[in-house]
Amino acid sequence: MSDDTAGHRRQRVHPARVVLHTFLIVISLAWLFPMAWALFNSFRDYGYTLQHGYLSFGGFTLDNYVDAWERGGFANSFWNSAVITVTAVVATLILSSCAAFVLARYSFRFNLGMLAVFVAANLLPPQSLLIPVYRMFRAVELPYWLSSSGSLLDSHLGVIIINVAFQTGFCTFVLSNYIKTLPKEIYESAMLDGASVWTQFAGLTVPLLRPPLAALATLQTAWIYNEFFWATVLMQSGDKFPVTSSLNNLKGSFFTDYNLLSAGSIIAALPVLAVFFILQKQFVAGLTLGATKG
Repeated sequence: MSDDTAGHRRQRVHPARVVLHTFLIVISLAWLFPMAWALFNSFRDYGYTLQHGYLSFGGFTLDNYVDAWERGGFANSFWNSAVITVTAVVATLILSSCAAFVLARYSFRFNLGMLAVFVAANLLPPQSLLIPVYRMFRAVELPYWLSSSGSLLDSHLGVIIINVAFQTGFCTFVLSNYIKTLPKEIYESAMLDGASVWTQFAGLTVPLLRPPLAALATLQTAWIYNEFFWATVLMQSGDKFPVTSSLNNLKGSFFTDYNLLSAGSIIAALPVLAVFFILQKQFVAGLTLGATKG
């Protein structure tokens, strides 16, 4: 093989590409540093770090995870988070897919206005709705078999409803834009075959929505699972708090063992990381769908 051929096959190194890759590596390391630092300190004894400092190396132990699991009550709070997250995510995706189908496939007078309302709901800061939502949930009476508190306040149902209300708008916006990219011919052929509206939605549209639904399911699971504000405001009983609120149990009155808190944070993050890695391919595919469509 001649030198000219070997040189021709070598890829030319562009300075801009080197700068870009260097920038991406630095940003990735900076993004991963807090998690890596928390993971490192979660295996260290607080007394050792107090004596030698957090920049030292040594004092490794597994006691932080055992203490965090017992003091944080993670066994109960994981169940509470599972009930809230799974129910809210499923309800959000069902409602948003129905609304997106109607807004994307049918033209009527208030079509654009309804979509604007869905999007505008995501622009409201939750703090501005704190007092009216709290009073409304306290006034709504429910049977005790549905809520042990007798109202939407201090119940999992209340947290589920508020999460669904805030997340449905974003999911509807994403799904409606995706449905608009689907060829109209498939719906025209379905109507010629006598397909009803329900058949067009459940039998035709929903199977095509699997990639964006998987991507939204991953995002919604992370957002609702990590939601802290409404769970703290609407919950009053300690045995009903989700896992994010249970991290408060690891804070002391006069000082905080940050190694213990790091262990609790790692425990709390494991379910979301598992969901992301399981749905990673579907998540990436859902994000890139429509990128090349005109």
